[in-house]
Amino acid sequence: MALSISAVVLLAIIVVILVRKSGLKGGHAVVCVLLGFYLASSSMAPSITQLTTNVAGMIGDIKF
Repeated sequence: MALSISAVVLLAIIVVILVRKSGLKGGHAVVCVLLGFYLASSSMAPSITQLTTNVAGMIGDIKF
């Protein structure tokens, strides 16, 4: 059985866990979100997209 989950949903869950359990402040989370928006509109966006696609492909190829 393959489980498919959006990277956005996974990262949102991680941020919620960090805010609740690890002492990440809400302001810090907002700064991280803003950094993500600025990175998405920068010239680095295609490289970041390619990197995450390659890493997701590598993880998907792992056989358990």
